[in-house]
Amino acid sequence: MRSATPKVLHALGGRSMLGHAMAAARELDPAQLAVVVRHERELVAAAARKLDPAALVVDQDEVPGTGRAVQCALDALDIKAHAGRAAQLVHDDAVDDELHVDHANGGDHPLGDGLDGAVVVLAGDIPLLDGATLGELLAAHHADGNAVTILTTEVADATGYGRIVREEGTGDVLAIVEHKDASDAQREIREINSSVYVFDAAVLRRGLGGLGTDNAQGEVYLTDVVASARAEGGAVRALLSDDPMLVEGVNDRVALATLGAELNRRVLEGWMRAGVTVVDPATTWVDVDVELAEDVTLLPGTQLQGATTVATGATVGPDTTLRDVEVGAGASVVRTHGSLAVIGDGASVGPFAYLRPNTVLGANGKIGTFVEVKNSDIGAGSKVPHLSYVGDTTIGEQSNIGAASVTVNYDGVAKHRTVIGSFARTGADNMFVAPVTVGDGAYTAAGSVIVKDVPAGSLGVARAQQRNVDGWVERRWPDTPSAQAAAAARTEEAASPTPLGRQAQRQLAEHNALTGAVPTVPPAGAQAPGSGSENRTDDSSAADTEGNTQR
Repeated sequence: MRSATPKVLHALGGRSMLGHAMAAARELDPAQLAVVVRHERELVAAAARKLDPAALVVDQDEVPGTGRAVQCALDALDIKAHAGRAAQLVHDDAVDDELHVDHANGGDHPLGDGLDGAVVVLAGDIPLLDGATLGELLAAHHADGNAVTILTTEVADATGYGRIVREEGTGDVLAIVEHKDASDAQREIREINSSVYVFDAAVLRRGLGGLGTDNAQGEVYLTDVVASARAEGGAVRALLSDDPMLVEGVNDRVALATLGAELNRRVLEGWMRAGVTVVDPATTWVDVDVELAEDVTLLPGTQLQGATTVATGATVGPDTTLRDVEVGAGASVVRTHGSLAVIGDGASVGPFAYLRPNTVLGANGKIGTFVEVKNSDIGAGSKVPHLSYVGDTTIGEQSNIGAASVTVNYDGVAKHRTVIGSFARTGADNMFVAPVTVGDGAYTAAGSVIVKDVPAGSLGVARAQQRNVDGWVERRWPDTPSAQAAAAARTEEAASPTPLGRQAQRQLAEHNALTGAVPTVPPAGAQAPGSGSENRTDDSSAADTEGNTQR
């Protein structure tokens, strides 16, 4: 793979190749699952234990070959079986009698040979193999009473694979011959070994005991057990799969990409047949652990990763990537990147939203355009429509957060929380410097920096009084285009018989033309109503002068 990452830890479909192999094996509900490790042992062992803490991790020694790998595993499994039987004997108070057997005079081992029954062996680099196929192989093994049962398939080009040599007439397997050891005639065979087997434990134990390294690669071949099983008179048969991709191996990144695309195609086909609309399968990627309900729609450019779930009627995409996100029924998620978040039923997210971990959006809520949310709960029906950052915040129900708002949660050392109540309305361009609370039903004025709590039902205002400095541009930047435009506007206003500007005059003319009204022009120098020159000191007038508190 030309990688610092061990081959079996490379991923496709949101799961490592080792993870795919272990998941398929677990579908058989085995008495014990063993994982043999050698190359980059610590990394692979840690991954195996994380995937399945009950798995037995077995170290292969420096002797190479698949046969040696299985031999190490079987030895470890035999030891565990002996330990289990010894514990049972102690429990039954019969251990003393059992242990008095005279081994020197040919007595049986008091704890038996070790593991018995069927042993399933599979490789860690065939990621499309599924539990259903393994189940069919195991069922065939038991039904036929085989000593060994091999999963095989036919390919157009068998170069590099072990060939299945069958007996004429019966079709039983005579041998598996590795490519380097095969004759010219054997290399013409298209049926190949998949490296997936079921062995009778006793047959496997005896066969492994006689293995050597007398072959072109100097390895201990597991395939040699087939010959020893036949020599004992056991039945060796093969189950031929008509789907070569199920047992296709990965040896480089080209094969990894090829099988990744094939796995995704199969996943999408399964979901489409289950009632999911995938508008463009070529640009839609869904991991194997994702769960989708009926009538979900996935638009082009959608990637659903990890443990993401999407409920019925929801639409995701286009151009959306979600990892470990829960999307509620009927929700819409457009051009959004999210992880470890919850989107409620009927909620709307995006376009161009970023949901960071621990974001929870309530039912029918909205996280809009260019909004980033982190570690925050946004209640049912509440909206953060655009151009805002909400971090470490709790927002109640049916509240509206004005454009360009920021919850200032970090003081340089620690994070603090902002709380905004239900039915609150916050103004555009607000800064909420945490820790701070805005009560239920409260308003905040546009452009405010809120550093103190705003009680329920109150208006929070925190901004400087506006002051206009007349003629500043012409004095500070004379002869610039801005100064020239300002001077022209002053000249035009002085010559105009009305204090109305050009835009206001045009709108007035259009209004009069539509209504047939006789134009009424206020005398020059008169102030238009509501021009803001009156002294207002009562609470209602003060609230009016703050202008709109939201958009």
